[in-house]
Amino acid sequence: MNINVLFFASLKEHLGKSGMQLESDSLSTVESLWREVRAGREALPEQILFAVNHRYVHADYQLQDGDVVAFFPPVTGG
Repeated sequence: MNINVLFFASLKEHLGKSGMQLESDSLSTVESLWREVRAGREALPEQILFAVNHRYVHADYQLQDGDVVAFFPPVTGG
């Protein structure tokens, strides 16, 4: 399964890249993909927003071949 991954805002800054392509048959959900990306990088937030193919999704969204997954840090405002 091929997945395109995009990082936005502070995630992009922490990781030093705006995206990556990933090929894996072991990742099944958006949350498992985030855990893989976050592994060994405790500076990254645990709770983030997920979007797949331009639509916000829940953590248990089942990944499909060719999905474009975007990760967004939590946003606060005032």
